[in-house]
Amino acid sequence: HNNNMAALCRGRHRWKRTNCLYVLARNLTGKFDYDLVVIGGGSGGLACSKEAAQLGQKVAVLDYVEPSVRGTKWGLGGTCVNVGCIPKKLMHQTALLGTAVKDAKKYGWQIPGPVCHDWATMAEAVQNHVRSLNWGHRVQLQDKVKYLNIKGSLVNEHTVKGLTKAGKETILTAKNIVIATGGRPKYPANIPGAMEHGITNVALECAGFLTGIGLDTTVMVRSIALRGFDQQMAGLVTDYMEAYGTKFAWKCVPQRVDKLSSGALQVTWTDTKTGSEHKDTYDSVLWAVGRAPETKALGLDKLGLQLNKETGKVVLGADESTSVPNIYAFGDIGEGRPELTPTAIKAGKLLARRLAGQSTELMNYDNVPTTVFTPLEYGCVGLSEEEAEKRHGKDSIEVYHAFYKPLEFTVAERDASQCYIKVVCERGGDQRILGLHFTGPNAGEVTQGFALGFQCGATYSHLLQTVGIHPTCAEEVVKVNITKRSGLDATVTGC
Repeated sequence: HNNNMAALCRGRHRWKRTNCLYVLARNLTGKFDYDLVVIGGGSGGLACSKEAAQLGQKVAVLDYVEPSVRGTKWGLGGTCVNVGCIPKKLMHQTALLGTAVKDAKKYGWQIPGPVCHDWATMAEAVQNHVRSLNWGHRVQLQDKVKYLNIKGSLVNEHTVKGLTKAGKETILTAKNIVIATGGRPKYPANIPGAMEHGITNVALECAGFLTGIGLDTTVMVRSIALRGFDQQMAGLVTDYMEAYGTKFAWKCVPQRVDKLSSGALQVTWTDTKTGSEHKDTYDSVLWAVGRAPETKALGLDKLGLQLNKETGKVVLGADESTSVPNIYAFGDIGEGRPELTPTAIKAGKLLARRLAGQSTELMNYDNVPTTVFTPLEYGCVGLSEEEAEKRHGKDSIEVYHAFYKPLEFTVAERDASQCYIKVVCERGGDQRILGLHFTGPNAGEVTQGFALGFQCGATYSHLLQTVGIHPTCAEEVVKVNITKRSGLDATVTGC
C-alpha cells in the first residue's frame, strides 16, 4: 500500500510541476483563503508552515493548548519546547552537574560544606529559557505565516473551523490541510484518584533527574521498562538507576491514590508476583503511561477520515496522505511513526516541499536515531537485538559487544559496569550493521555521529577501518571485536 501511494504521489507531482505550478497556485489562492492551513503549532506544524511560506505558499497555522487536568497551559512551540525534550534535558543536565560536583572532590576540587539543590532557581531558569523559545517561534512566523491562537477542527477537505477561548468562530478555507496536533499524556482510566492527584510526564528520565537532585523517587513498573527498546540495554539503564538511588517497584500495579488529611498522597498497589497489597505515602504521583493522539476534537469522524481503532492515530500513506483527499497528517499523530521531534520536523518540511510541487522526496522513517536521557544515557540507532533476530534469524546475525570504562569514571572511582556497547550486524557478506546501542556519557552525541553511517550502508568492516579518537567513549564503538557467540569476556582492558 505504502509503495503504491509513493509511486502514485510521485507521478502526480511530476505532472503538476510540468504544468507550471506557480500559475496554478496563484489561481487557487483566489478560490481559497490559503494554500495551506496547518493545525498544530508544535515542532512539526511550525516546520511545515515555515517551509511552505518560504516556498511562496500562503499559510496559516492554528495552535491551541487545552489546559492539562491540573490547569497547566503553555505557549507556541508544542510539547518538545514547553513540557518535553527541552525542559527535560535541562533538568537532566542539572542532575549531571550534581554528580560532577561529587566527582570534582576526587579530582582535587575543595568544595566546602554539603552541596544542595534549589528547585526554584532551576525551575525559574528553565521557564525563562522556554519563554524565550515561545517568543522566538512567534517572531519567526511574523509576516510569513498567519498565526492563530484558536482551536481548529475540520468541516470538509478544504475547510477548517476555529474556536477562540471565548467561543468565537472563524472559518478558513485552504487548498490543502495538514494535521500536526501531536499527542498528550494519558491517565489510567480505572484507578480512583489518578487524575485528581497525579501529574504526567516521562517515567525513567523524570525519575532519574529527580533522584539526581536528591529527591526520594520510586518507579512502579507493571511489566517491563523502556518497552520497544532493546531489553538488554533497558536492563543496564535501570540497573544503573537502582545503584544511583532510584527505587523500583517491579511487577506492581497501582489500585488507588488517596489524599490524606496531611496533604500527602497514599498509593495502594498490588504486587503481581505475590498478589499481596501494599500502601505507602508520597508528596507527588506522576503517571507515565503513554501518550494519546489529539484526534478526538478534530471532527475527523464526520469526514470519514481513517483512524487506527486501537491507537486513535491517523492511518497514513508514505506521502503523509490521509484517506481523505487534500488532508495530510504527520508527526506523533500518524500511526506507526516514531514519536520524536526531529522526525516530525523533517517530515513536515518534506511534506511542504511536495505540496508546493518543489520535490517528490518522501520521509525515510528507517534508522532514526534516538537517546534516552536517563542518569546513564542510552543511545541507539537501527534495530534492537530482538528485532534483528525476529527479522533475520538468530543464526544470521552477529552481535559484537564491549563493556568499557569511560576515562572520566576512573579518577572519580565510579562504577562503570553498565557502560556497554552493542553492534548488531548481518552475519553474512559485508556484515551490514543493523543496530548500534550505546550506554554511557553523552550517548546522544555519540549516537548522532554513528547514525550518519546507517544512511550510507555502514558495515562492520567500515567500522573496523575507522580510526578512533583517543581517549573517548565513542572510540570504543569502532574497536568492538568480541562476538556474543564466542562467549568470551567482553570487558575492555588497557587504556
